[in-house]
Amino acid sequence: MRSWVLSAKVLAILLAAAGVSAQSPEYPAPEGQWESYKAARAKTIVELQPFRREATAVLPSGEPVKLISLNPNVNASFLLLLGDRAFHIDNPDPLEQSVELLEDEGLAILLSRSGDSTRCVPWSNEMQEMESARRSELPFAPICGGRLYLRNTVSGSRSNLERMTDFLRDHVWQGENIVRVVKETLYRDEYALNSDLGTSDGTGCVEDGPCPAAISPRYAQSAISPIGFGIARYGADEKEMVPGGWYRALGLEGVFVSAMQPRTIDEGVLNGPGEANRLDSIEGKAIAYLVAFNLDRFGVGFALGTDHPRLDWSPRPRAAARIAGLPGPDGIRDAEPLVRSGMVPPEYSSQTVATFTAGFKRQHGAFKFGDYATIDTGKHYGFIEKGVIYSKLKTGLSTIYVLADGTVNMKTWSEEDNELLPMIAFARQNGVPLVTLDQASGEPVPGDRVNKWGPGNWSGSAKAELRTLRAGACLQHYAGRTYLIYGYFSTATPSAMARTFQAYGCSHAMLLDMNALEHTYLALYPRQGGDIHVEHLMTGMAQLDRDAGQGGVYARFLAFPDNRDLFFIYSRKEDE
Repeated sequence: MRSWVLSAKVLAILLAAAGVSAQSPEYPAPEGQWESYKAARAKTIVELQPFRREATAVLPSGEPVKLISLNPNVNASFLLLLGDRAFHIDNPDPLEQSVELLEDEGLAILLSRSGDSTRCVPWSNEMQEMESARRSELPFAPICGGRLYLRNTVSGSRSNLERMTDFLRDHVWQGENIVRVVKETLYRDEYALNSDLGTSDGTGCVEDGPCPAAISPRYAQSAISPIGFGIARYGADEKEMVPGGWYRALGLEGVFVSAMQPRTIDEGVLNGPGEANRLDSIEGKAIAYLVAFNLDRFGVGFALGTDHPRLDWSPRPRAAARIAGLPGPDGIRDAEPLVRSGMVPPEYSSQTVATFTAGFKRQHGAFKFGDYATIDTGKHYGFIEKGVIYSKLKTGLSTIYVLADGTVNMKTWSEEDNELLPMIAFARQNGVPLVTLDQASGEPVPGDRVNKWGPGNWSGSAKAELRTLRAGACLQHYAGRTYLIYGYFSTATPSAMARTFQAYGCSHAMLLDMNALEHTYLALYPRQGGDIHVEHLMTGMAQLDRDAGQGGVYARFLAFPDNRDLFFIYSRKEDE
């Protein structure tokens, strides 16, 4: 007999001007599981999944078997329990391939896709297939003829800086203060890129590209000489780049690059609408680089790092926000028995055109000052990978999310948005918004906490000295197209970031991470002659990759696991 069958197709998702609406999920949360999800008590990572469905059976030996779909609406992540052994399994084709536990003609996993069904018995011959996959030590080991992947626990790569700061924070008294002092005194403005403006006759416009930024007429003929920029531009006869203009990235159709000095932004943007601090002389001249991805051609995914962000408590929230007895804000301390990979999943790797570091560690992913530090467990930033909720999405926080059908959106999360949870494949929160849409005018404006250091949780120093290397992302809607734009700011405050994203016409913008090249890493992977090349937004980011010999490299996130979480951009299959 069959216990349950997963949906072979995801539900239709409709985007409306007022927000996102969805049909009722095929697998809503059973009442008991929803109450367990919401309950402020210690629980397991499985109990944190409100939409899960379980199928149970017994082997001839009497050993129990349980197959858990952690979110059958997304149909991507499973937990197979064989007695006291647990195996985290990925379905690499969730839109087409169903997975079920079948007891007809002997116990097996049945994989069905477009009329093609395959029986898989990974526990046969004394667990030969499962044990062989686990002994392979591959982050993703193929099983069932490559139609499923077993996730194995692996160590994530980290830089010397990352290794030392983790050691100080975890094992040295006042270690966080030591790290903070080093950042304030040593790394502040270390990566600032300043150059005088030249002149240019170009426009910076490209056909079928993103909307150029709003630039002051006094800088209309100016040009930026890019410093340390590592991305090749198509047809670039000159090195200079027009402020706010866009250029095609060589070898990647649908990817565009831009350069900006915030002082060149149109005065109508710099002086309003919305509230932000005035630019200082250093960040006004500091170069920012942006990379845009046409979401008609590309999809967006997210993967947790092997170590970060953690799931336990951040030390930041006040006592009033903490719940005694809980190992973490969501009732869990870690993800066991689930496995975190720290790299692009294999089903996406051949299509991946870019990766970049996703966001803050749990250490800084909660509020220390202001109203959010005392409510809702301190508003720890939430994240979801392949439909699995690792940390709850919190209201009031800037959120990028991807639905099971590939739809990408970015917004300030609200209580009503929790209706989308069944259909969310990927999500990451990073504090409060840099830019949002004004409800009255419909125009982009700085978020209402951009110029508030504590309530905005912008990090930086205790003296509210906010200028440092930062990265951010935004969505731009232009000429019927939507672009995800990544921004690298060599030194900037949140206000400078907000005005820059506002100048580019972004409907919503969020902070990603800050302070070092490994925290603001972005790489592109153009194809040429059947070979994959690696280009870094900043040439110094190459130090995060590994030497493969004979002039080759193993790319961070793509070729080996990392301790940090990441976003990856991939070509949609219909465009191949």
